[in-house]
Formats: sequence, C-alpha cells, structure tokens
Amino acid sequence: MRLIGEILLEISELDPASLERGLAVQREKGGRIGEILLHQKAIQEIDLARALGRQLDLEFIQSLPSDINTDFTDTVPIHFLKKFKMIPLASTDGNSLVVCDPFLFQAQDELLQLLAWDDAKIMVGPQNAILNAISFSYDISRDTAEEVIQDLHEEDPDLIISEIEETGDLLDDTSDAPVIKLVNLMFSQAVRAGASDIHIEPFKSRVAIRQRVDGILYDMFTPPSHIQAALVSRIKVMAKLNIAEKRLPQDGRTEIRIADKNVDVRVSTLPTAFGERVVLRLLDKSSVLLKLTDLGMTPERLKLFNNLIHAAHGIILVTGPTGSGKTTTLYAALSTINNTDINIITVEDPIEYQMDGIGQVQVSPKINLTFANGLRSIVRQDPDVILVGEIRDMETAEIAIQAALTGHLVFSTLHTNDSASAVTRLIDMGIEPFLVTSSVNAILAQRLVRRLCKTCREPIEPEQESLQSIGITPDMLEGRTIYRDKGCPDCLQTGHKGREGIFELMLMNDDIKTTILRTSDANAIKKVGVENGMISLRRDGARKVLEGITTIEEVFRVTEQ
Repeated sequence: MRLIGEILLEISELDPASLERGLAVQREKGGRIGEILLHQKAIQEIDLARALGRQLDLEFIQSLPSDINTDFTDTVPIHFLKKFKMIPLASTDGNSLVVCDPFLFQAQDELLQLLAWDDAKIMVGPQNAILNAISFSYDISRDTAEEVIQDLHEEDPDLIISEIEETGDLLDDTSDAPVIKLVNLMFSQAVRAGASDIHIEPFKSRVAIRQRVDGILYDMFTPPSHIQAALVSRIKVMAKLNIAEKRLPQDGRTEIRIADKNVDVRVSTLPTAFGERVVLRLLDKSSVLLKLTDLGMTPERLKLFNNLIHAAHGIILVTGPTGSGKTTTLYAALSTINNTDINIITVEDPIEYQMDGIGQVQVSPKINLTFANGLRSIVRQDPDVILVGEIRDMETAEIAIQAALTGHLVFSTLHTNDSASAVTRLIDMGIEPFLVTSSVNAILAQRLVRRLCKTCREPIEPEQESLQSIGITPDMLEGRTIYRDKGCPDCLQTGHKGREGIFELMLMNDDIKTTILRTSDANAIKKVGVENGMISLRRDGARKVLEGITTIEEVFRVTEQ
C-alpha cells in the first residue's frame, strides 16, 4: 500500500517541506498524517478524500446526488452518521456507503446491520459534502413544506400563538410545534440553496416567504395568514427582540447551525398594514474569504488592481448598488496585503467577516460612533491602511481625503452607478475637485452576474440585436459559443449557479484629472476614461458572455441604468 504523503504530493499542492513539518508533528505527538496536514492547512479536505480513495483503490465521489433516497432516516439515528461521517446511498444498481474515513470498518458493518443490507460498495467523499447530505436528508424526510403548511392550516390560531409566547427556549429542533418546524425548514432550505436573504411578507389573505439566491428573489412557501404573528414571534424569540412590541421597527441578530455551517442571521422587522414584515440576512461564517483571483477580473486588470492596493497612499473607491459585491472585493484586497509589516484598521457597518490581524470597528450611531467619528479616531491609531465601510457624507469624505493626503492608503465604497459618477458624487457632497484629483488613485465600479450552470446550459444562435445591445460584433463571435440558461436539479432549476463580478476600473491619470478640474459631468469624465483604455461594465460583461460564463440577458439586467 502506497503512503498517503506520497499520493498527496502528486495530486495536491502539498510541497515536500510542508509534508516534512507534518511528519515531524506525527513523530512527536502521533496521529494520522492526513489529519495533521489538514489541521496545518497544508491540504484541502477534498485532497485527503481523493488520496484515501487512491490509497485503498476505492471510488472517489466529489459531490453527492441531490435526489438521495432518504428511507434510511427511519432506521438510522442522525448522530450515528454524523459521528462516523458516512451516508448510505440506496440504488437499483446496487447499494453504496460514502465515507469520510474508510478505515472505520466496525462502524461500516454496524450501519449495514441497521439497514439490513448484505453488502455495499464503499466510496470516499469529502467531509463537508457528507455532513451536508446527512443534514438535508433528515431535514427533507422529517417534514416536507406541504406537510408543515397543512399542519398550520389545521392548527388553532390561538393555540399557536400561546404556544410560542409561553415557551422560554424555543430552539429545540425536535419540537412538534408546526411554526417551529416551518422556521427550521425555512432556514435549512435557504442555507442549502445558498440564499443571502429570507423575506417574510404579510398580505391580506396570505404570507409570502421568499429567498434571494444569486441576487434574485424566489418564492419558498405561502403559509396561511393566521400564522403570521406566531411566525414573527418565533423569529423574535430567536433574535432576543421584544415580542410585545409590534408597532415599531426592530433589529437584532441570532446564530444558527445547519450541518457544518455556522450562519449569522441579521433580523429586521417592519410594521405594515397587515402585520410585521421580516427580512433575515444570512451570513455564512464558515465561508472562506475570496482571493482577488477568484473575483473574475481579467489578468491585465488584476495586475493593475494589485499594483493599486500595494500603493503607499491615496484612496481606492469601489462603487455599485447594494449587493454588488463591493465589500467582498475590499476584503479580498485587504487579505492580499495583510501581513505583519502593516497596520490595517477598518470602520464598518456591519462587520461582515472577522479577519485575523486586522482591527475592525463596528459603527454604532446610538453612542455617536459614526463613520466620521470612527475614522477620526482611527487616524490616531498609526494605521498604514484604512477601510471605511462607506462614504455617506461630506465629513467622512473630508477625513478620508485628509488621511490619504497624509500618507495613508484608504479603501472605501460609494453607491453610484459607474466609476465616473463617483467623482460627481464627491463633488456634489462639497469636496473640491482639486482634492478629488490629488487624493483618489482609482475607482472600481462593479456588478455581479449570475454564472450559468455548466450542467444544463444550452448553446443558442442569438439575435443580432441582442448582441449589439451589449456591444458584441459578428467578428467577436468567431470560434465562440453563446449559451442560455435552462435549469436542472444541480442548480435548483434556476439555470444559474453562483455569481461572478464584472468590473470597470478608472485610473486617475492626467487626462482624467484635467477633465475633473474642468467639469464634474460624469458622461464627459467617462468618455475620457474610455479614450484612455478604460473597459466599461457592459464591455466586460460581453467578454463573460463570449467565454460562456453568463448570458446576454444577465449582463443587460445588471448594467441597465
């Protein structure tokens, strides 16, 4: 049998020095080398699973099917599968067990006994994929949305509300209360779909529950209107909000755990004519911060942006509407330059990701800790790099500019449509044009386009008019294929899976500076930028269409102004 270290050197990015460090720990403390390397972050979970498969000549399965037969949930306890990280797959072609650790022979035999299976093919899979599949299998089998909503129709409204308000701790997942089942189901389905928000919207005769996936709202459930008060009360209890106060907006937060995911939930309630409207923002704390290379920039633009974020001083602005990925881009930039040589401090509202080695300040208007006041204090903390969550007023803009002019590198965001409009916004706030030209190094405008699902995308012959709308000429089409979305189980029938950025980077060169000093008209500034080689948002989107990443309609949707 080959050594696991040898296999990992072949199939992963593991280098001999990292392997030697892992072996030194193994010699000193014992343990299995694969788990040690995983703990040291020298390899990924997927690398270890693939290597174990090769070592034992077992089939490796990267992702589990979405239509798992969940009959096993009636006979096998969930804690057993989670403890040993394995899941059974029943099939007409033959049964199999997907395991994380193929050396747990006794546990595999016990599972076969519980299932009353004579034999099963052993396959190796990544831990995350197995744990997610276990949780969602029990979630699906326990209650379908239709069953839960049927229970709600049959339940006495007065009983539901008293049950919610009398119980102290409602976070017990085994509860039979239909509302609690519905909330658990709502969260688990949203996390599985990768939703960023859940909306609970009361109307006269129904309650609409929708989820935002890749920037688009989709319907989830439509429970009866009489459970609206109980549903909101359940969420308020979780977020430690005042259940009795139904006339004023409230904000709170809670944390939930689904499978291996820790999800931070921001709760916002708003009184409306038919009851309280609730929006839940989901932040997956276990998600890894993106690197600059993962954002979707072209190599040339990535090189330019990388040079900008390593500058000694000046302001770099990222612009775009809410939900266009501005914060993600700035975090990726900070994680690129973050090292022990420099002092990075941020002032944010809210702090979306905790970053090691960076001082992060949470804005709190209640105690007068605004962006401006926070920024004023940060400048006295001897920072090299400052991140201001958003420039909202003249005061914040002035302090940011002064910081940039006195030798600090400042990152911030603005809510404008494109890079040229950011200049107009700053001047409209009352900032002198000469201060803008002397402090701002570059402005990056961005949007997020939904990526086509590679499993089901279909090639099409687009109409000439559609191509012209995003600037694609017939000669650009040579050797290229344009695709459209279709929908399959892999992408939850949406036709899309994940999102990617399109970018417009305006460098503050002499021509643009001269134009800004002459006029604050965004169109005039943009025209000079394009003449100097700036690639517009729509042109960058057209490149993604030609590469088969997204659709013409998607680019048009996010760049239409």
